[in-house]
Amino acid sequence: MIKILANDGIHPDGLLLLEDAGYEVHTEKVAQDQLVNVLNNYDGLIVRSATKVRKQEIDAAPNLKLIVRGGVGLDNIDVAYAESKGVKVLNTPRSSSSAVAELAFAHIFSLARSLHVSNREMPVRGATEFKKLKDTYSDAGFQLRGKTLGVVGFGRIGQEVARIGLGLGMNVIPVDLVQREMKIDLELYKMQDAAVSLTVRTVSMDEMLPQADFISVHLPFTGGKSILGKEQFEKMKTGVILINTSRGGAIGELDLLEALESGKVGGAGLDVFVDEPTPRKELINHPKISVTPHIGASTIEAQTNIGLEIGDIMIEFFGTE
Repeated sequence: MIKILANDGIHPDGLLLLEDAGYEVHTEKVAQDQLVNVLNNYDGLIVRSATKVRKQEIDAAPNLKLIVRGGVGLDNIDVAYAESKGVKVLNTPRSSSSAVAELAFAHIFSLARSLHVSNREMPVRGATEFKKLKDTYSDAGFQLRGKTLGVVGFGRIGQEVARIGLGLGMNVIPVDLVQREMKIDLELYKMQDAAVSLTVRTVSMDEMLPQADFISVHLPFTGGKSILGKEQFEKMKTGVILINTSRGGAIGELDLLEALESGKVGGAGLDVFVDEPTPRKELINHPKISVTPHIGASTIEAQTNIGLEIGDIMIEFFGTE
């Protein structure tokens, strides 16, 4: 019998799919420092972002054949080392794209109308300083239609972000190192034959930076030099708004704080942080930053889809009992 450890859990639909295929699936969390003692009992391992699978875990599990990361990133897994040991590493890129893209726009809308600040201040000052708050946030708000959106990374999530932006009437400028252009289909929900296809041309980073009013990052990032840092900030419009729902550090945190203070960057939406689960207090308390606790893929629909995609991957790899 195929034995699977779902160490960061799995949606019940995905669990049922695996159990119906004859797999034995354990969902009880094993502490990180205890993984080396149990991993060799399993053929497959399912993780999210919490569990780290590095050299010591891989060396302790010669019977392990497959690691599946529920979600997009693989930064918590030593992929090259695992595959050098014959362990296949896969993720679930299809399932959470819409959820992450919608969260990116939740931050964009929040920053465009100062919702992240007014939602904090209204309960405290709204009953006594309503008009003052109204004047403050009336002067700061702006609409998205006609604004330019730079999308850094034009994979599945970047394309979903582009679809939303195009639907809102934004000028979308994607940056991608591989694709020169991409066909984007805008489909209206539950309306047959109601789709519009657009061909979007990708550009270089240097071409996008001075044009964008908003920049949303959707590239893998595993550390090292930030994708957007001081060098890139200098080329941006003054007042640009930056969004990071990819990985902490993809936008340089210290460079961002400096650029916010100078006014070069007008605001930022962050779902991810370098020091998770203890992000910098300067970031989470900054009045120009809209923050969420790494919930990009955390919707009911996305979690269901991730669980089912994990099940499909496992069954395709191992077969059925």
